[in-house]
Amino acid sequence: MTQLNKAVVLLTGASGGFGQELTKQLLMAGSRLILTDLNEAVLRQRVAAIQSLVSTGEVLAYLAVDLASREGCETLYSQVKKLNIPIDILINNAGIAFFGRMDEVPSEKWERLMQVNLLAPMRLSALFVADMIARKKGHIVNISSLAGWLAPVGLVHYATSKFGLRGFSEGLFNEVKDYQVKVTVVYPFFSRTPILQSKSYGTLSKLIEDGFPQSLATDPAKVMRATIQGIVHDQLHVFPDATAKSVHLMKRYSPLLLDLIINAFTRRLKVGQSK
Repeated sequence: MTQLNKAVVLLTGASGGFGQELTKQLLMAGSRLILTDLNEAVLRQRVAAIQSLVSTGEVLAYLAVDLASREGCETLYSQVKKLNIPIDILINNAGIAFFGRMDEVPSEKWERLMQVNLLAPMRLSALFVADMIARKKGHIVNISSLAGWLAPVGLVHYATSKFGLRGFSEGLFNEVKDYQVKVTVVYPFFSRTPILQSKSYGTLSKLIEDGFPQSLATDPAKVMRATIQGIVHDQLHVFPDATAKSVHLMKRYSPLLLDLIINAFTRRLKVGQSK
């Protein structure tokens, strides 16, 4: 089992919806956190609100870094190394999204998405795992998505990044397990976080003019609670909500039924838009 109390955790994307929940719940578990996101001032403000409610745990550092490049990832690694505190758990949580037909999304947008969602976790894992292997201790957690198992209309780029993160996590698990380094990859369904308000492009943007149905979105607190339990129990694959579990099972055992359900849901969106 992975112990959270006193564990040093490096969390990316700490200002976001899942990031805030992870920060809160890890502090409640007694973890010592190194938090990173794009804007240090925003990050500090949001964590201060959490710490007004949670008195346990400790924030060791706030680091402002853009992970959408190799240089940004190397900068984060260098900043963490200067703290001279070994990382017990790396949580690759930073991620971005948008909605749109594959050919109608500007190339600079989807290329940045691939950098943040897939290449940053790969780069950071490569940098930090060597230290973990040397210590024969560590845990790498990659927050993927249910879109790592299926690619809905309008989410081709996002799903590609999350499919890739699933494959990377499985391969990494096989390479480091003999060194007592753990790997966990998490596949949440769409949750009530700011990512649901991501920008949309082109023809398909009409499908979600009213936003993702809030009644279908999950509670991020519950999703991250299940995620943390998966980390504690060293699970490789974590499906942290009922929708993720059900869709995963259908994808494996009844893919045609799942296709019918997805097509029916898409048709409902189109009919609703035409009224």
